[in-house]
Amino acid sequence: MAVTRIAAAAAHFGRDLDYDLGRIGKLVADAREAGAGLLVLPDAALGGYLADLRRPDPDALPPALEPDHPLFDKIAALARDMVVCVGYCEAGGDNRYNAAVSLTGDGVLGRHRKVHLPAAEVTAYAAGDTFAAFDTPVGRVGMLIDYDKTFPESARTLALDGAEIVACLSAWPASITNQAPKLSQDRQSRLFDLYDCARAAENQIVVVSSNQTGAVGGMRFLGQAKVVGPAGNILARTWAKAGLAVAELDVAAEIAAARRVLRHLDELRPATYRTAAP
Repeated sequence: MAVTRIAAAAAHFGRDLDYDLGRIGKLVADAREAGAGLLVLPDAALGGYLADLRRPDPDALPPALEPDHPLFDKIAALARDMVVCVGYCEAGGDNRYNAAVSLTGDGVLGRHRKVHLPAAEVTAYAAGDTFAAFDTPVGRVGMLIDYDKTFPESARTLALDGAEIVACLSAWPASITNQAPKLSQDRQSRLFDLYDCARAAENQIVVVSSNQTGAVGGMRFLGQAKVVGPAGNILARTWAKAGLAVAELDVAAEIAAARRVLRHLDELRPATYRTAAP
C-alpha cells in the first residue's frame, strides 16, 4: 500500500514576485510539516492574475516569465522531494501563456499551457494546444488551469493518457455579473465545486483543486481548495479561507476500488460521439 498525502492550497498572490516566492515557501513548509508528497498551488501564484476580466489593462498584466526563469530553481530547491505544481504567466516568443509547471528538487516534471480561454483572456494570453500526463514520484499526473476544467474533454484526455491525479490550478473568481451576498451562495462557487467533483467521478481519478483567495480589482476569488476522490467525494477542503486542504490516500487503491465494477474509460464508445461542434 502506497499511501500519499496530497495538499491543495488556497492563498492570495499578487504582482510582487518576492512576496509570492515567500508565500510559496511558507505553503511548501506547511505542506511538508503535514507530510504531503504533492502540493498544488493556485494559478498565477507567481505574479498574480488579471485585475479585470472584462477589460484587461494591457499595461498592467502579470509579469511574463521565461520557462527557465531563476525563480523556478528557487521553488525546486524549496520543494526538495515534494512534487509542487505552480501557476505563472509564461513568456513564449511574441506570446504570453497562462501556464503551470510541476517540479521537484530534481527539476521539471511537466508543463501545461491553458487551452480554454474565457472571452477576456484572449486579449492577454495565447491558448495552449495540448493536454498531456507525466510521471512523478506520487504517480502519473496531469494539469488543468481554471476554465480548462469546465470542459469534460480536458480531464478525460488526461485520464486516457494515464493520469491518476489531475491538478486543477485556478484563479477562479465569484460571479462578476451577478454577485451573491455570500461566497457560499455564489453561482460560480457552486460550479467550481461541481466541476471538481464531476471531473473526478466521471474519470474515476483523484482531482486536486487549488485556488486563489482574497480580492483584486473588482474580483473576489473563491478559495475552496480541495482534494476529491475517484468516486467524486470531497476528502478535504478549505472552504473560502486561505490554507491547505490535506488528504491521505492510496491513490492506486482508491482508483482500483472505484473501477472494480464500472470502468468508465474502458466502457467508452467513441464512435458514437460527435467530437466537435458542426
